[in-house]
Amino acid sequence: MVATPIGNARDITLRTLDILAAADVLAAEDTRSLRRLMEIHGVALGDRRVLPYHDHNGPKMRPVILKALMEGKSVAYASEAGTPLVSDPGYALVRDAAAGGHAVTAAPGASAALAALVVAGLPSDRFTFAGFAPSGATTRRAFYRGLAELTGSLIVYETPNRLADSLEAAAEGLGADRPAVICRELTKRFEEVRRDTLGALLDQVPDMTLKGEVVLVIGPAPDRETSEADIEAAMAEAMQSLRLKEAAAEVAERLGIPKREAYAMGLKLKGD
Repeated sequence: MVATPIGNARDITLRTLDILAAADVLAAEDTRSLRRLMEIHGVALGDRRVLPYHDHNGPKMRPVILKALMEGKSVAYASEAGTPLVSDPGYALVRDAAAGGHAVTAAPGASAALAALVVAGLPSDRFTFAGFAPSGATTRRAFYRGLAELTGSLIVYETPNRLADSLEAAAEGLGADRPAVICRELTKRFEEVRRDTLGALLDQVPDMTLKGEVVLVIGPAPDRETSEADIEAAMAEAMQSLRLKEAAAEVAERLGIPKREAYAMGLKLKGD
């Protein structure tokens, strides 16, 4: 599984060039982009074909690729841009190849999700890659509401023509004051990174030149001080099914408070 540059052709790795030169069979999400990449770096295709493998022909092409593996041939599969299986159709191919007893290895490299996280300047110790936001308005709103309880930063892929709708849904579901970053044309000549809140970025969209894939990185929700009422409500709920000590431990971990505070509230509730 071969990662390819997301923009700048020089981001390819030396190991990837070796693999592309030596593989018995080449497969690609976009055959034209792989051919062009190999031409740029002087990797001869020779008499090898580049087999197309994408969302629309997976069931038809997987048996062809698996047959090559059964014959003992090495196969290099390249994504159109970035790392295979990250919003890419290679998952079923890896699954079936592994199920057939074939060794599957990765030639790591560029990834738009990680490149955006690196330049965003948002917390990166914990993050969720959510893929592309749905295209429908109702499902898009539900998508962002479903991410509201997650801790850490969120990474979402979006198309230029849907960016405004996505920002609007994100502001509604996550809060307009959430810090966010729009990353566009990463590693390319006109790379652009805009940092602000979701609400402010939504206001800026009409002034932006949008083309190519967009990565939206959304920071964690601002910390909210836990009130006595929060602890009381959490303990009252937990004590319905747990003993006092267990409830205190569960609530303390969930709310990020000392266990003694949760335990004291539990005693107060039992006394009441």
